[in-house]
Amino acid sequence: MELISATSPLAKRLIPCLDVRAGRTVKGIQFGDLRDAGDPVAQARQYAAEGADELVFLDITATADGRAPLLALVRAVAAQLDIPFTVGGGVASVADAAALLRAGADKVAVNSAALARPALLTELADAFGAQCIVLAIDARRADDGAWQVFTRAGSVPTGRDPLAWAQEAATRGAGEILLTSMTHDGGQAGFALDLTRAVSTAVPVPVIASGGAGALADFRDVLTTGAADAALAASVFHFGHLRLPALKNYLNAAGITVRLTNE
Repeated sequence: MELISATSPLAKRLIPCLDVRAGRTVKGIQFGDLRDAGDPVAQARQYAAEGADELVFLDITATADGRAPLLALVRAVAAQLDIPFTVGGGVASVADAAALLRAGADKVAVNSAALARPALLTELADAFGAQCIVLAIDARRADDGAWQVFTRAGSVPTGRDPLAWAQEAATRGAGEILLTSMTHDGGQAGFALDLTRAVSTAVPVPVIASGGAGALADFRDVLTTGAADAALAASVFHFGHLRLPALKNYLNAAGITVRLTNE
């Protein structure tokens, strides 16, 4: 039985992420040193049962391989879910997005193709509605403190400022921003609060913070100090360091509006 602490659309969301390679969920540190983290179909079933608000599935080698995400696996994961489902990786056209939506995705995430051709965001929003379009931004902080957007699974610097890119993307039709700090990814030492706050303040669309979750307080901080609309995490959920029911109870006790689910 699900207990809703508030019916407000401003309830904060918790989102497990499945980074998928060759049909398996993987997780690393700063987009490298990947290790196996489980079966994405079984994980989808578990996270939906535990009260995840949404699920994100990223085919992390699709762009490098020059292909769209694996539709059969997307269908298998979608079959386990009764929550919103975002799929990304290799999406480069309206046709790619349409195939994912037919396979069971509710939203489509784009990254490298939008950087290469920003008009793609408008094309996707016109075809499916901005609410279906998530722009994924992978950013790394340089030694001088400046942030830079990276493309192609975080392997190629673009010279672009993530704040300016997020603002442009929102005007072009992105309905949500998935903001990942490569600097913090896998470190489990907390989210990039400064970057998250800057982007959240600058754009009129929801921002999902990603990269660095390690403890209960990290989620509290990014949803308050960082003012993110949602927090995404992978390894802390995949390897059992944190469980969604306990995390939601903690956030609720801290005065943060979340959708509560009994274990």
